[in-house]
Amino acid sequence: MDFWSLFLMDFVKQLQSPTLGFLIGGMVIAALGSQLVIPEAICQIIVFMLLTKIGLTGGIAIRTSNLTEMVLPAAFSVLVGILVVFIARYTLAKLPKVKTVDAIATGGLFGAVSGSTMAAALTLLEEQKIPYEAWAGALYPFMDIPALVTAIVVANIYLNKKKHRAADYSTKQEAFSKQSVGANDYSDQQDYPSSRQEYLSKQQAAADNRVKIWPIIQESLQGPALSAMLLGLALGIFTQPESVYKSFYDPLFRGLLSVLMLVMGMEAWSRIGELRKVAQWYVVYSVVAPFVHGTIAFGLGMIAHYTMGFSLGGVVVLAVIASSSSDISGPPTLRAGIPSANPSAYIGASTAVGTPIAIGFCIPFFIGLAQALGGGG
Repeated sequence: MDFWSLFLMDFVKQLQSPTLGFLIGGMVIAALGSQLVIPEAICQIIVFMLLTKIGLTGGIAIRTSNLTEMVLPAAFSVLVGILVVFIARYTLAKLPKVKTVDAIATGGLFGAVSGSTMAAALTLLEEQKIPYEAWAGALYPFMDIPALVTAIVVANIYLNKKKHRAADYSTKQEAFSKQSVGANDYSDQQDYPSSRQEYLSKQQAAADNRVKIWPIIQESLQGPALSAMLLGLALGIFTQPESVYKSFYDPLFRGLLSVLMLVMGMEAWSRIGELRKVAQWYVVYSVVAPFVHGTIAFGLGMIAHYTMGFSLGGVVVLAVIASSSSDISGPPTLRAGIPSANPSAYIGASTAVGTPIAIGFCIPFFIGLAQALGGGG
């Protein structure tokens, strides 16, 4: 059987997974006008338990593994998180009716990681009995934080430059209107400070405009999704949680994930209306970008596979978190860091289209690709 036949068979098989079935089911019942509502508090508890379990799994594995194995995949995670922001900055931002700051925020959200998408990928890998490093889930923060930090820094640099250009233009226009230039006058003279106080005030204003990196990192670390996963990671490394892990977290994982997929399907459908408020290019980006980002990460993962023995299952995890877009901690971080960006653009693109594409198509795509490259499932 040739490569593409094997790939297509595996791809169709992944689409029949119960995890993806609940996502599609949620979208269908929302489209039919169902009044089913699952309280937000329950969803938060489910997300906390899922990501704590992933963190525990990674922490237990890290405690007993060689940390040097993580170096290259972690470095590639950082690289992809940063790269995704610049891809949006120089592709999406160039399209008609797309504001640059909205495009950067969208890139930040697509560069950040969806914990639910990662949980779905890990579940499907286990269902298909595809081995992966237990610490692979710990790659989450290595991609998530750099993406959010890069997006906020790039957006603020762009906005500051735009503001300074507007201020310079306004100053020149005002000076031109007030001055009558004589034969010996120079219209391009610089406006130097007239006093030490004025000089210091300008320096202070410039310092205030600089983007502060640590508050962005701190807010990302304090987000509910990343906090839960890091808590599990720390408990797995520094304690002996195997008994509670096996008796409580592990048995509940798939059931809780199915409920979360149902909720995400309903939310995705409800968010579609938000995309009608912004340029249609966001829909195109949300469909194409997960595959582009995931393929870049898959290629880098294959480098780690051939050079350091990184498993094909681990390559899939790296590709899936790259194709995902943050649905929990990313939006509030970007709202605070880039307040001028339009949430309907970046949240609508992520939740309504990006997340369903990542879960429903990218996960089966990259699992099928890995199985085809590995010679079968």
